[in-house]
Amino acid sequence: MKKLITKQVILAVAMAFIGVTGIAQANDDDKKCSVAALRGLYLFAATGYNIVGGVAQPKAIVESIDFEGNGTLTVPAATASLNGVIVHPPAGGTGTYAVTPDCTGTLTFIPSGLTFDLFLAPKSEDFFMIQTTPGTVLQGTVVKVSR
Repeated sequence: MKKLITKQVILAVAMAFIGVTGIAQANDDDKKCSVAALRGLYLFAATGYNIVGGVAQPKAIVESIDFEGNGTLTVPAATASLNGVIVHPPAGGTGTYAVTPDCTGTLTFIPSGLTFDLFLAPKSEDFFMIQTTPGTVLQGTVVKVSR
């Protein structure tokens, strides 16, 4: 009987240890999002609309964004179609971004003032952006292409 109780105690302690360790690892994985998680060259592709005088005008954009891992970014290249008019903003645009531990964040392009909300996966290889500038409906995917 004493041997059976000892085995049960050992098993209970082992299961408790495994359970606690597993929970700690899951929580550690959830906290990997920060500004440092975004570092390298990414491609952003999005479609949506600008609302002008109550009328939705289509827009699409594809651009490269170089995240510096410190809350700043540059835009080496971009092409936009705004209601069918093709626009090539000059290279070298800048911006700032913030990322919270829950893997959400914000981004602002300078000097345009265009703003976006960010939704990242914990490893930040790919993520989603939605424009939050009034009078816009635009969302897209951001894909990492280099470190």
